Order: sequence, then structure tokens, then C-alpha cells
Amino acid sequence: MREALARFRLLVLTVRRPPERVRRLLTWWDGRVELVLLDVAVAAFAIWFTLASGDPADPHPPLHLPAVLVSCAALLVRRRWPVPVLALAAAAMAADATLLPLTVGLYSVAARFGLGWITGVAALGTVLVVLVPHLQRDYQSPMVLAMFLGLFIVGPALAGLWMRQRADLLAVLRDRAEEAERTRTLLADQAVFAERRRIAREMHDVVAHRVTAVALQAGALSIQAPDERTAQTAETIRSVSATALEELRGILRVLRDEAPQAGLTPVRNGTDVLASVDELVEDVTATGARVELQLPDPAPAIAGEVGRAVYRVVQESLTNAGKHAPHAAVEVRLATADDRLDLTVTNQLTPRSSDVPGSGYGLVGMRERVELAGGELHTGPTGDGRFRVSARFPVTATPAQEAT
Repeated sequence: MREALARFRLLVLTVRRPPERVRRLLTWWDGRVELVLLDVAVAAFAIWFTLASGDPADPHPPLHLPAVLVSCAALLVRRRWPVPVLALAAAAMAADATLLPLTVGLYSVAARFGLGWITGVAALGTVLVVLVPHLQRDYQSPMVLAMFLGLFIVGPALAGLWMRQRADLLAVLRDRAEEAERTRTLLADQAVFAERRRIAREMHDVVAHRVTAVALQAGALSIQAPDERTAQTAETIRSVSATALEELRGILRVLRDEAPQAGLTPVRNGTDVLASVDELVEDVTATGARVELQLPDPAPAIAGEVGRAVYRVVQESLTNAGKHAPHAAVEVRLATADDRLDLTVTNQLTPRSSDVPGSGYGLVGMRERVELAGGELHTGPTGDGRFRVSARFPVTATPAQEAT
């Protein structure tokens, strides 16, 4: 029982959502299998009703059976060519066919063209086809004739007009829903853009001002330093502050949807990413930190998103090591294996940390950036008193591999 029910559900799903290839074959029926089945059922019922109606003893014209089969089978294409189907059903009336194909054809014309001259001409022609033989026989009362016309002519025409009006109303409602969705999306984009501009203003007014003040004070200290080591440290602070201002300027351009200028960010594509990491390590080392860097040889070709992620992970890891384990040795290792790049940053854990406050979103930001680049990130303490940040990225072939 369950297997039969599952098969029935699968059949229903197949009928309601046919494959794309089947939908292309059913363009006349709007790609819906149920409409095809409905038209097949209507054509089969029309053939059965026409052949089963009437007196078997009453002789039919020689072309009665072919006319019935052709006019009823034409109902399969009534959605595509309703007017030729109606004309064919009217011609079949001369071979003593029933009114059912003619009625379905008139309904199809009204449903396809709506209230217009085509529907009016089709309805008038159908009335003439129906009335002329009955008026010649002169055995129908006016009341019966009116009921006959209402049942087989007026009723199907009104039903077709109603279906056309319903389809037009659904199309209008669908367009309004799509327009409302586009308007909602536009308003959401405008709200996001306004919020981005607000954040850009706050970053410019607060962060940029503070970093600029640090750079200026460090520059003044490097000039008036009492000894060479203090001057070197102040120059390092000034250089890092200037780099931070350049990066902040690039972020502000992104927030304001402005095209970034070349050379604003130290993170570059290709092997220059590793050079940027080397410069970053040199800047951190100049502040007195102990950092050991190991780069792969030959250097891999790193895509832009992966390169930025590598740079930011190293930057954030060195920052965290300086805040949570000051003066501890840090090891930065980049290695390639097959089609991946492995990045590992390890530092010794210390009982004391610096008083520099953090945002609390460093590891979260690293994980998000690594995942956006298609990589994996693992962080946490190891068993030998160390803290490790391990990231793995997909990379392209190395220059040596491309040469082969």
C-alpha cells in the first residue's frame, strides 16, 4: 500500500512538474501535462458522445465517421488554433456531426481572444450554423430553441469570456506582485546604501581622525626622538598608521560604491600577496615582536579573494598574538600541496596579556573571510602550550606546473 501511494505521489509530481525537455514539447499547453490530459479527455469524450448519440437506425452520410474523428481530434490543438478548429467543427455539421465540437471550439475562441470582433464573428457564424438547419425543419418551439442556443452557444461563449477575463486579471495581479517585489528590493537597496554611507561617515569622522592623529604624532616623535631606536619605533608606527589610512580609504570607497583606485591596498593578486605578507611581518617585527616567516618556493599563483583572505588571516593572527601573548614567538608558515595552500600561524601561550582592547570579532571575521574564499579555518590551543590558527585554501597551479 505504501509503495503504491509513493508511486502515485511520484506520478502526481511528474504531472505537476514535468522535466524541462517535456515542458518544451508542451509549449502549446503552457508546459502543463494536466492541460494535455484534459484536452485528450475532451476529444475522447466528444468522439464517444458523437458516435453514441442519435438513432442507430437513422442513416448517416458517407463522410460521417471521418468528419467526427477529424473534428473531435482537432480539439487537441484548440488552444493553439481555435478559429480553424471552430471552422472544422462547423464544416463537420454538414456530415451530421453533433454540436459538441462546435461548442468547445466557440469556447476556445472566446477564451483565446476575449471580447472582440473575432469572438463576435465566431459566435455569429456558430449561431447561423446551428439555426439554419433547425429553421428549415420547423419543428422546434421558440422556447426550446432559446434554451438550445443558451446551452450550446451563449453559455460556452460566456464561459470562454470569463476565462479570458480571469487570465487577464491573474496576469495583472502577477505583474503587480512582481512590481511590488521590485519596489521592495529597490527600497531595501536604498536603505542598505544609506546605511553604508552612514557607516562610511562615522568611520571617516571617528576612525580616520584617530588614526591620522596617531600617524602625525608618530611622525613628530620620529623627528624629535632622543635615540635611534625610539625614532625607528616611531617611524614604524607612522608607517603602519599610514597603511591603515590607505586601507580605510579603500573601505570607504567600497561603502560609498566608488571605484577603488589602484595601489590603495597592500593586498595584491598573484605572488605579490606573499610579498605583502612579508612586508606585514617586517612591520610587526619592527615593533619588537619575534615573528618567523616561512614561504613556499616556488610561490603559487593565488587568486584575488584567496590572496586577500591569506593576508587578513596573517594580519589578524599577528594582532591577536600581540594582544593575548605579548613578546611570545610567532611562527607563520605557508606551504603548498597539490591544489591547496596551507597557512599556519602558531604562537606560545603566555599567562599575561596586553591591555589593548579588542572588538571580539577577530576569529569570527577570519572564519567568514576564509569560508567566502572557499577555504577552511581551524583555531584553538594545542597540547604543547601553543595557540594555532590553521587555514586551507584552494589555489591554481604553480608557475612551474603551468610551464609544463
